[in-house]
Amino acid sequence: MDLATLKALEPNEYAEAANGYRRTSDMARAAHDRIGTQITAAMRKSLKGEAASAAIKQLMELGKNFHYIQTECGLVGSALDAFSYEMEAAKKKLDAALADARAGGLTVHTDGSVSYPPGGDKDKDGKIPEGGKVGGLTDETASAVGRQAAGFNPNPKARLAQDCADRIAAALKEATEADTKWAPKLRALKADDDLTVSDRDWADVSSDTKGVNAAGKEYLDSMPQPPEKGGPKANAEWWQGLDADEKAAWIAMRPDSVGNLDGLPSTVRDEANRMVLAEARGSAQVDYDTWLKKNPEPSRYTEFTDPQTGAVNKHVQNPEWWKWEKERRSAHKTLDGMDAIQTRFDQSGTNRLPEAYLLGFSTEGDGRAIVANGNPDTADHQAVYVPGTTAELGKIEGDINRAVNVWNSADAQANGKSVSTITWLGYDAPDTVEKDAPFEHYAYDGAPAFNRFLDGLETSHTGDTAPHRTVIGHSYGTTLVGAAAQTGDLNADDVVFAGSPGVKVSGADEMDVPKGHVWNEEAEGDPVPDLGRYGHGGDMWIIPSDEKFGANQMTTDTHGHSGYWDEGSRSLLNQGLVVVGQEDDVKLKPPPEPYATEELKRAR
Repeated sequence: MDLATLKALEPNEYAEAANGYRRTSDMARAAHDRIGTQITAAMRKSLKGEAASAAIKQLMELGKNFHYIQTECGLVGSALDAFSYEMEAAKKKLDAALADARAGGLTVHTDGSVSYPPGGDKDKDGKIPEGGKVGGLTDETASAVGRQAAGFNPNPKARLAQDCADRIAAALKEATEADTKWAPKLRALKADDDLTVSDRDWADVSSDTKGVNAAGKEYLDSMPQPPEKGGPKANAEWWQGLDADEKAAWIAMRPDSVGNLDGLPSTVRDEANRMVLAEARGSAQVDYDTWLKKNPEPSRYTEFTDPQTGAVNKHVQNPEWWKWEKERRSAHKTLDGMDAIQTRFDQSGTNRLPEAYLLGFSTEGDGRAIVANGNPDTADHQAVYVPGTTAELGKIEGDINRAVNVWNSADAQANGKSVSTITWLGYDAPDTVEKDAPFEHYAYDGAPAFNRFLDGLETSHTGDTAPHRTVIGHSYGTTLVGAAAQTGDLNADDVVFAGSPGVKVSGADEMDVPKGHVWNEEAEGDPVPDLGRYGHGGDMWIIPSDEKFGANQMTTDTHGHSGYWDEGSRSLLNQGLVVVGQEDDVKLKPPPEPYATEELKRAR
């Protein structure tokens, strides 16, 4: 970039263009939300048949287009703002150098060099030191040598001229570097000329986001930063202190960071995490398609000739196919989880289900996802369900459905109050019962994040009164809940354990909730409580199912370890009643007869 171009440049014009793209992004977001949460939800509720299904499908595709427009225009706006910020900094340096040159009586030439007139004290021959012309130096060593040389010049204008020339050269260099950096980034933010938002389009958005994020680091660093290791209240204060443009930049450039900050409004976290989800899904689908091309499906069946009879069987299972299928499922696992989340989004409005909110998402490791049914910020009753061993992003469908069932049960008993139920897969759960579940570090590693999340629900709540909050743990999830109470302050009013192998505390009075507000379910045929009770080298552990633990033992009519959320069951109804504070209607197990307890001990 030359001197004339930078002098004529108006950085605010790029900022104005950024505002235009941002307005477009906002309009697209509003259209996307209206289609997803109002129009299609109303159609699912009131219309049936093939025509309605086809119309809803087309609307969903239109919604994808608006979501894509929202994300890309947000990126363009942030990129233009970042470019404007860097060019304005360079322009200010140039303007300051030119002003100093004018004030010093110097002449700036079109190539950025600076001339200075004769001046200074006469020498012994009575001559005034001659004037001269210097060019700007941007290399730090060369610039230092140049300034030193100018300092020895008897003409005092020489030092000023060299300083101005160096500053002009530095400004031009910064502007050139910014232009060289941002030009290809902005050119890359170009959509395909069609109305289909493909997986590859979203994969490109992911690449664009990373590119803009890296290039715009200086711009983003100039803004107020999230508090390092800050709690929910500090996070909320930081967010509230940003202006609209700063908030838009953070969402566009760092959606993964914004989406996982406890204490921020659920609508903000949802918007950011949906961007991350869409980009991650597009990239994962492209990776999966690439895997399929590299690993073509072998024949599922092979021929086998009986050596004794010579008979040919053409339908013998091919071991190579089974090996391939196992690898294929593994390659598709992350997609399974992301598709399950999208399915829940698409169910909003059907069977009275409220809108879903994505409050956390990551594909790192086994993956993370936090999915809410209904907005917890406005809900009168909140419930947070924590899954146990083998929980991961690829298997999250079942855990999402359990929280949905809790919502249905609680909403039916809520007497008009609003309910939000949340699946919290915000920790690395044990992968296997045998090898991993006996280790407690999974619980203690995840406990701080769980406590922050609960505190964040309180911070972001906007209702007139504080919500009633219930924590529901299943299997190893109960162990995490207990560890959270043991090591921190569990921000809950009620706790429900289901199929617990142990919760790291010895009694209900250690669970940070009012007396009488710890509940437990142990179904017939569930082996996990006994694994906790007797599975530690033969030592007996106190678990929530034991009378002396002090929990309210709720009636269960389901069987096994995974039936506590069966629709229509008393096991589920009891949970729903606790969630909405109808404890008097919860059905409890009768206390065991003393002699039966002794016989049971002897039998064991």
